[in-house]
Amino acid sequence: MPVNRNPTVRQRRLARTLKELRTAKRLTLAQAAQQLACAESKISRIEAAQSGIRIVDLRLLLDLYGVHDPSVRGGLEALSREGRLRGWWDRYSETLSPLYADYIALEADASDAYSIQTLLVPGLLQTEDYTRAVVRAQIEDATPEQVETLTKVRQERRSVLTREVPLRLWVVLSESVLKHQIGGPSVMRDQLGSLVVASGQPNISIQVLPEASEIHAALFGPVVVLSFPETTETDVAYVDSLLSTLYIEEPDEVLKYATLFRRALAESLSRTESVALIERIAKRNGLDHDEQSSPDCR
Repeated sequence: MPVNRNPTVRQRRLARTLKELRTAKRLTLAQAAQQLACAESKISRIEAAQSGIRIVDLRLLLDLYGVHDPSVRGGLEALSREGRLRGWWDRYSETLSPLYADYIALEADASDAYSIQTLLVPGLLQTEDYTRAVVRAQIEDATPEQVETLTKVRQERRSVLTREVPLRLWVVLSESVLKHQIGGPSVMRDQLGSLVVASGQPNISIQVLPEASEIHAALFGPVVVLSFPETTETDVAYVDSLLSTLYIEEPDEVLKYATLFRRALAESLSRTESVALIERIAKRNGLDHDEQSSPDCR
Protein backbone atom coordinates (compact mmCIF):
# COMPACT_ATOMS: atom_id res chain seq x y z
CA MET A 1 0.00 0.00 0.00
CA PRO A 2 1.46 3.42 -0.94
CA VAL A 3 2.49 5.76 1.87
CA ASN A 4 0.11 8.67 2.50
CA ARG A 5 2.47 11.65 2.44
CA ASN A 6 -0.23 14.28 2.91
CA PRO A 7 -2.74 12.99 5.48
CA THR A 8 -5.78 15.08 6.29
CA VAL A 9 -6.43 16.33 9.82
CA ARG A 10 -9.15 13.69 10.24
CA GLN A 11 -6.71 10.94 9.27
CA ARG A 12 -4.17 12.26 11.77
CA ARG A 13 -6.82 12.45 14.50
CA LEU A 14 -7.87 8.84 13.91
CA ALA A 15 -4.24 7.71 13.85
CA ARG A 16 -3.48 9.51 17.11
CA THR A 17 -6.59 8.10 18.78
CA LEU A 18 -5.80 4.52 17.77
CA LYS A 19 -2.29 4.82 19.15
CA GLU A 20 -3.60 6.28 22.42
CA LEU A 21 -6.16 3.47 22.75
CA ARG A 22 -3.50 0.82 22.20
CA THR A 23 -1.00 2.32 24.64
CA ALA A 24 -3.74 2.86 27.25
CA LYS A 25 -4.32 -0.91 27.17
CA ARG A 26 -0.54 -1.48 27.31
CA LEU A 27 -0.66 -3.50 24.13
CA THR A 28 2.34 -3.81 21.82
CA LEU A 29 2.43 -3.27 18.09
CA ALA A 30 2.89 -7.02 17.76
CA GLN A 31 -0.33 -7.72 19.66
CA ALA A 32 -2.28 -5.26 17.50
CA ALA A 33 -0.75 -6.78 14.38
CA GLN A 34 -1.76 -10.26 15.54
CA GLN A 35 -5.38 -9.08 15.81
CA LEU A 36 -5.30 -8.04 12.14
CA ALA A 37 -3.04 -10.90 11.03
CA CYS A 38 -0.67 -8.38 9.50
CA ALA A 39 2.88 -7.09 9.91
CA GLU A 40 3.80 -4.72 12.75
CA SER A 41 4.86 -2.19 10.12
CA LYS A 42 1.24 -1.89 8.98
CA ILE A 43 0.12 -0.89 12.48
CA SER A 44 2.99 1.59 12.65
CA ARG A 45 1.92 3.16 9.35
CA ILE A 46 -1.72 3.36 10.51
CA GLU A 47 -0.70 5.06 13.78
CA ALA A 48 1.51 7.50 11.87
CA ALA A 49 -1.34 8.37 9.45
CA GLN A 50 0.84 7.08 6.63
CA SER A 51 -1.73 4.47 5.73
CA GLY A 52 -5.50 4.33 5.90
CA ILE A 53 -7.44 1.59 7.66
CA ARG A 54 -10.34 -0.49 6.41
CA ILE A 55 -13.55 -0.36 8.47
CA VAL A 56 -13.33 -4.11 9.12
CA ASP A 57 -9.79 -3.70 10.50
CA LEU A 58 -10.81 -0.67 12.55
CA ARG A 59 -13.60 -2.67 14.17
CA LEU A 60 -11.20 -5.50 15.03
CA LEU A 61 -8.78 -3.07 16.68
CA LEU A 62 -11.58 -1.40 18.63
CA ASP A 63 -12.64 -4.84 19.87
CA LEU A 64 -9.09 -5.50 21.03
CA TYR A 65 -8.85 -2.08 22.69
CA GLY A 66 -12.10 -2.57 24.60
CA VAL A 67 -14.06 0.18 22.83
CA HIS A 68 -17.64 -1.10 22.87
CA ASP A 69 -19.74 2.08 23.09
CA PRO A 70 -21.70 2.23 19.79
CA SER A 71 -21.55 6.04 19.60
CA VAL A 72 -17.78 6.08 20.11
CA ARG A 73 -17.24 3.34 17.55
CA GLY A 74 -19.54 5.14 15.12
CA GLY A 75 -17.61 8.39 15.54
CA LEU A 76 -14.28 6.71 14.84
CA GLU A 77 -15.71 4.86 11.85
CA ALA A 78 -16.97 8.19 10.50
CA LEU A 79 -13.46 9.61 10.88
CA SER A 80 -12.15 6.69 8.86
CA ARG A 81 -14.77 6.96 6.11
CA GLU A 82 -14.49 10.75 5.83
CA GLY A 83 -10.73 10.85 6.30
CA ARG A 84 -9.95 11.53 2.66
CA LEU A 85 -12.55 14.26 2.27
CA ARG A 86 -11.23 17.79 1.93
CA GLY A 87 -13.05 20.73 3.49
CA TRP A 88 -14.22 24.03 1.98
CA TRP A 89 -10.95 25.62 3.15
CA ASP A 90 -9.02 23.51 0.65
CA ARG A 91 -10.19 25.96 -2.03
CA TYR A 92 -7.93 28.54 -0.42
CA SER A 93 -4.83 26.35 -0.11
CA GLU A 94 -2.72 28.84 -2.06
CA THR A 95 -3.50 31.58 0.46
CA LEU A 96 -3.71 29.74 3.79
CA SER A 97 -0.70 28.45 5.66
CA PRO A 98 -0.80 24.68 6.33
CA LEU A 99 -1.07 25.31 10.08
CA TYR A 100 -4.03 27.68 9.65
CA ALA A 101 -5.75 25.17 7.34
CA ASP A 102 -5.21 22.44 9.95
CA TYR A 103 -6.69 24.67 12.63
CA ILE A 104 -9.81 25.34 10.52
CA ALA A 105 -10.21 21.60 9.93
CA LEU A 106 -10.00 20.85 13.66
CA GLU A 107 -12.35 23.71 14.48
CA ALA A 108 -14.86 22.35 11.96
CA ASP A 109 -14.98 18.97 13.73
CA ALA A 110 -14.83 20.27 17.31
CA SER A 111 -17.80 20.25 19.66
CA ASP A 112 -16.42 22.90 22.04
CA ALA A 113 -13.85 25.68 21.83
CA TYR A 114 -12.39 27.41 24.89
CA SER A 115 -10.67 30.64 23.91
CA ILE A 116 -8.58 33.18 25.81
CA GLN A 117 -8.05 36.36 23.78
CA THR A 118 -5.72 39.05 25.06
CA LEU A 119 -5.16 41.09 21.89
CA LEU A 120 -8.03 40.72 19.42
CA VAL A 121 -11.65 39.66 19.14
CA PRO A 122 -11.60 35.91 18.30
CA GLY A 123 -11.84 35.16 14.60
CA LEU A 124 -15.21 33.42 14.86
CA LEU A 125 -16.76 36.62 16.26
CA GLN A 126 -15.10 39.23 14.06
CA THR A 127 -17.06 41.49 11.73
CA GLU A 128 -15.84 41.77 8.15
CA ASP A 129 -14.51 45.31 8.59
CA TYR A 130 -12.70 44.35 11.79
CA THR A 131 -11.08 41.38 10.02
CA ARG A 132 -9.98 43.57 7.12
CA ALA A 133 -8.32 45.98 9.54
CA VAL A 134 -6.59 43.09 11.33
CA VAL A 135 -5.32 41.56 8.09
CA ARG A 136 -3.97 44.89 6.83
CA ALA A 137 -2.16 45.45 10.13
CA GLN A 138 -0.71 41.93 10.32
CA ILE A 139 0.30 41.61 6.66
CA GLU A 140 1.75 44.97 5.77
CA ASP A 141 2.15 44.23 2.06
CA ALA A 142 -1.14 42.34 1.64
CA THR A 143 -2.83 42.93 -1.70
CA PRO A 144 -6.53 43.85 -1.79
CA GLU A 145 -7.21 40.34 -3.10
CA GLN A 146 -5.40 38.74 -0.15
CA VAL A 147 -7.28 40.91 2.31
CA GLU A 148 -10.63 39.94 0.82
CA THR A 149 -9.74 36.24 0.62
CA LEU A 150 -8.64 36.05 4.26
CA THR A 151 -11.72 38.01 5.29
CA LYS A 152 -13.95 35.61 3.37
CA VAL A 153 -12.25 32.61 4.99
CA ARG A 154 -12.80 34.04 8.45
CA GLN A 155 -16.47 34.67 7.69
CA GLU A 156 -16.91 31.14 6.32
CA ARG A 157 -15.45 29.77 9.53
CA ARG A 158 -18.44 31.25 11.38
CA SER A 159 -20.68 28.55 9.90
CA VAL A 160 -19.65 26.24 12.77
CA LEU A 161 -21.68 28.48 15.09
CA THR A 162 -24.93 28.07 13.14
CA ARG A 163 -24.75 24.49 11.86
CA GLU A 164 -27.33 21.88 12.95
CA VAL A 165 -25.26 20.94 16.01
CA PRO A 166 -23.37 24.19 16.59
CA LEU A 167 -19.95 24.58 18.11
CA ARG A 168 -20.13 25.67 21.74
CA LEU A 169 -17.82 28.66 22.06
CA TRP A 170 -16.52 29.87 25.42
CA VAL A 171 -14.52 33.11 25.27
CA VAL A 172 -12.52 34.94 27.91
CA LEU A 173 -11.80 38.38 26.47
CA SER A 174 -9.33 40.80 28.04
CA GLU A 175 -10.99 44.15 28.73
CA SER A 176 -8.25 45.91 26.76
CA VAL A 177 -9.41 44.11 23.58
CA LEU A 178 -12.63 46.10 23.76
CA LYS A 179 -10.73 49.38 23.93
CA HIS A 180 -8.29 48.85 21.07
CA GLN A 181 -9.16 51.02 18.08
CA ILE A 182 -8.87 48.37 15.37
CA GLY A 183 -10.09 50.05 12.19
CA GLY A 184 -11.20 53.17 14.07
CA PRO A 185 -14.19 54.06 16.30
CA SER A 186 -16.87 53.22 13.74
CA VAL A 187 -15.50 49.73 13.05
CA MET A 188 -15.05 49.10 16.77
CA ARG A 189 -18.57 50.27 17.57
CA ASP A 190 -19.99 47.81 15.05
CA GLN A 191 -17.70 45.06 16.31
CA LEU A 192 -18.72 45.58 19.91
CA GLY A 193 -22.37 45.62 18.89
CA SER A 194 -21.83 42.32 17.10
CA LEU A 195 -20.33 40.84 20.29
CA VAL A 196 -23.44 41.86 22.23
CA VAL A 197 -25.67 40.12 19.68
CA ALA A 198 -23.45 37.01 19.66
CA SER A 199 -23.53 36.79 23.45
CA GLY A 200 -27.29 36.26 23.24
CA GLN A 201 -26.83 32.97 21.37
CA PRO A 202 -27.22 29.87 23.57
CA ASN A 203 -24.01 28.28 22.27
CA ILE A 204 -21.82 31.37 22.76
CA SER A 205 -20.46 32.59 26.09
CA ILE A 206 -18.41 35.81 26.26
CA GLN A 207 -16.90 36.91 29.57
CA VAL A 208 -14.60 39.88 30.02
CA LEU A 209 -11.43 39.65 32.10
CA PRO A 210 -11.00 42.99 33.92
CA GLU A 211 -7.81 44.93 33.27
CA ALA A 212 -7.01 44.83 37.00
CA SER A 213 -6.90 41.02 37.11
CA GLU A 214 -3.47 39.65 38.06
CA ILE A 215 -4.05 36.56 35.90
CA HIS A 216 -2.90 38.70 32.96
CA ALA A 217 0.67 38.00 34.13
CA ALA A 218 0.16 34.36 33.09
CA LEU A 219 -1.31 35.18 29.66
CA PHE A 220 1.23 35.47 26.87
CA GLY A 221 -1.13 35.51 23.90
CA PRO A 222 -4.20 33.88 22.39
CA VAL A 223 -4.98 30.31 23.49
CA VAL A 224 -7.67 28.01 22.11
CA VAL A 225 -8.46 24.53 23.44
CA LEU A 226 -10.62 22.38 21.16
CA SER A 227 -12.68 19.39 22.34
CA PHE A 228 -14.27 16.76 20.11
CA PRO A 229 -17.49 14.72 20.28
CA GLU A 230 -15.71 11.35 20.52
CA THR A 231 -14.87 10.70 24.18
CA THR A 232 -11.79 8.72 23.14
CA GLU A 233 -10.25 11.77 21.47
CA THR A 234 -7.96 14.01 23.46
CA ASP A 235 -8.30 17.79 23.33
CA VAL A 236 -5.84 19.90 21.37
CA ALA A 237 -4.54 23.38 22.10
CA TYR A 238 -3.34 26.20 19.87
CA VAL A 239 -1.09 28.88 21.31
CA ASP A 240 -0.32 31.95 19.18
CA SER A 241 2.59 34.36 19.34
CA LEU A 242 4.00 36.90 16.90
CA LEU A 243 6.68 34.51 15.62
CA SER A 244 5.02 31.11 15.84
CA THR A 245 1.91 29.07 16.49
CA LEU A 246 2.18 25.99 18.68
CA TYR A 247 -0.09 23.00 18.10
CA ILE A 248 -0.24 20.92 21.28
CA GLU A 249 -1.83 17.49 21.59
CA GLU A 250 0.08 15.93 24.51
CA PRO A 251 -2.70 15.46 27.13
CA ASP A 252 -0.65 16.71 30.09
CA GLU A 253 0.35 19.86 28.21
CA VAL A 254 -3.18 20.52 26.93
CA LEU A 255 -4.45 20.17 30.50
CA LYS A 256 -2.22 23.07 31.57
CA TYR A 257 -3.94 25.36 29.07
CA ALA A 258 -7.38 24.07 30.01
CA THR A 259 -6.54 24.87 33.63
CA LEU A 260 -5.33 28.32 32.62
CA PHE A 261 -8.66 28.92 30.88
CA ARG A 262 -10.57 27.94 34.01
CA ARG A 263 -8.43 30.28 36.12
CA ALA A 264 -9.06 33.18 33.73
CA LEU A 265 -12.77 32.38 33.60
CA ALA A 266 -12.99 32.41 37.40
CA GLU A 267 -11.62 35.97 37.47
CA SER A 268 -13.83 37.24 34.65
CA LEU A 269 -17.04 39.21 34.91
CA SER A 270 -20.30 37.29 34.63
CA ARG A 271 -21.93 37.04 31.21
CA THR A 272 -24.47 39.72 32.15
CA GLU A 273 -21.80 42.05 33.56
CA SER A 274 -19.66 41.47 30.48
CA VAL A 275 -22.44 42.45 28.08
CA ALA A 276 -23.12 45.60 30.10
CA LEU A 277 -19.43 46.56 29.94
CA ILE A 278 -19.25 45.92 26.19
CA GLU A 279 -22.33 48.09 25.67
CA ARG A 280 -20.83 50.93 27.73
CA ILE A 281 -17.58 50.86 25.76
CA ALA A 282 -19.50 50.68 22.46
CA LYS A 283 -21.52 53.73 23.47
CA ARG A 284 -18.32 55.55 24.36
CA ASN A 285 -16.93 54.70 20.92
CA GLY A 286 -20.05 56.15 19.36
CA LEU A 287 -19.69 59.38 21.30
CA ASP A 288 -16.00 59.67 20.41
CA HIS A 289 -16.84 59.10 16.75
CA ASP A 290 -19.55 61.76 16.82
CA GLU A 291 -17.17 64.26 18.43
CA GLN A 292 -14.52 63.58 15.78
CA SER A 293 -17.08 63.97 12.99
CA SER A 294 -18.61 67.23 14.26
CA PRO A 295 -17.41 70.49 12.65
CA ASP A 296 -15.45 72.89 14.81
CA CYS A 297 -17.92 75.72 15.52
CA ARG A 298 -15.74 77.76 17.83
